[in-house]
Amino acid sequence: MYKILLCILLPLHALSQAAVDTTNLCRGAYYTLDQAIAAHHAFAKTYHDKTTWQKRAAIIKAGVLQGAELTHMPAKATLHVMVTGKRQGSGYTVENIAIETLPGYYLTGNLYIPADTTKPTAGILSPHGHFRQPDGRYQPDEQKLCATLARMGATVFAYDMVGYGDNKQCTHEIPRVLKLQTWNSIRALDYLLSLPWVDSTRTAVTGASGGGTQSLLLTALDNRIKVSAPIIMVSAYFFGGCVCESGMPIHKRPNNQTSNVEIAALAAPRPLLLVSDGGDWTKNVPNIEYPYIQNIYCYYGNIQDVENVHLPNDVHDLGPGKRMAVYAFLAKHLRLNIASASNSGVIDETNSVVFTPEELAVWNSAHPLPANAVKGDMAVGGLLEW
Repeated sequence: MYKILLCILLPLHALSQAAVDTTNLCRGAYYTLDQAIAAHHAFAKTYHDKTTWQKRAAIIKAGVLQGAELTHMPAKATLHVMVTGKRQGSGYTVENIAIETLPGYYLTGNLYIPADTTKPTAGILSPHGHFRQPDGRYQPDEQKLCATLARMGATVFAYDMVGYGDNKQCTHEIPRVLKLQTWNSIRALDYLLSLPWVDSTRTAVTGASGGGTQSLLLTALDNRIKVSAPIIMVSAYFFGGCVCESGMPIHKRPNNQTSNVEIAALAAPRPLLLVSDGGDWTKNVPNIEYPYIQNIYCYYGNIQDVENVHLPNDVHDLGPGKRMAVYAFLAKHLRLNIASASNSGVIDETNSVVFTPEELAVWNSAHPLPANAVKGDMAVGGLLEW
């Protein structure tokens, strides 16, 4: 009897954690610079105007959906939202938020709300990168970005990467973390747009590093995003070094090869800002990636809506120069009140409060993880089998 039960249980266990297709992964520094240039010359030969680019764009988008196993997404249940804390800033408030994106799985983050919501506000998603000590959304740079945008009149939702901040129901290394994070971004956008004061015509996403990857993927897949500002991520030769960026075959399919440059270009004709620096894989953006994407925007007749701010002396971070570039771009395209966060004509972050991780935490002794929460890599992985 024991042997029979064992034979039955093993196939069920295997079915609950079907293997990810790893035969076509493009990981990390996938190309040399020369190979990247040659590859993009080859990509560009497949289109020559708006119509032919749109045909290629459809292939690229379909490939991302297939590679991320998002071709058939689950039905969107009514969002279960929990607010476990609230902090007062200068001209804005911050709420500690959890939303149930899958049964028993909670996406955690902070909602930055401007003081005046009597009139519609812009809505901005802010996914973070692989920054630790403190984790992700607790980083002072991340808090300053979100708070300053809120002071300019935007509602901003900063949410955790899987395995970061409060989001510890599984580790960051689960095989389908790219799928989970992309689904979380889609549901985060659902949540943002469910807020009665958020204007659905003025939505944006911006994040740095791994948050830049999440930004360009969400923009590529969801036209509800109207403005995109991926920071220090778009590269012709580097495809992301983490399983959440290149652990599923979104760049290479049986009938197509692409790159993060072309995935970022799927934003066209929506406004797009590329922020790059001289200290990482975005060092070539002004000469390689930016002109490539500009060419695609030319097909739509709005080359002015794609911009690059390059900081040659900066390193891989979300430093003040990068934040200033994002403020200016989002203020222009989302009609934000930049003067409300300025001093003598210069954006001033002094009143953008940096709270402690404990103050921003969603889960604590008074508000523990809900009883229905799914825990562990195997259990969370099982939620992703659709």
